Amino acid sequence: MSSSAQVTIEPASRETSAASKRRRYSIVEKRRMVEESFQSGASVARVARAHGVNANQVFGWRKLYQRGRLGGNTRAAQPAALLPVTISDAASAPVPAPATTLTSVSPGTVQVQLPRGRLRIEGVVDPECLRIVLSCLLA
Repeated sequence: MSSSAQVTIEPASRETSAASKRRRYSIVEKRRMVEESFQSGASVARVARAHGVNANQVFGWRKLYQRGRLGGNTRAAQPAALLPVTISDAASAPVPAPATTLTSVSPGTVQVQLPRGRLRIEGVVDPECLRIVLSCLLA
């Protein structure tokens, strides 16, 4: 280094600190994202991803919005949609139980530890029969 060279050491500025990398959103931006998430068929996760925000943050902003803390119009949560129900006097046909064949069930072992002993069933087990046995044992 020559004698005319000058070296300057500057302290790190606040702009390069980790805290300054945090994105700050204005109330208008927050409100726009929240209103977009309230659109019919919108997904909070998709809206958040589109704007580079964590979905949990958008959920938090939605709560503030509903309380009127983000300014503008407040919007109450949409009520659940009700489906029409028709009651008829005609007896409905019984729903058939799913057909199971013993060949489709592989043999195995069922072991149940009970307070007064152990129950061990080997081979192919009928689920309904096992339910009845267990309900009797545990009663």
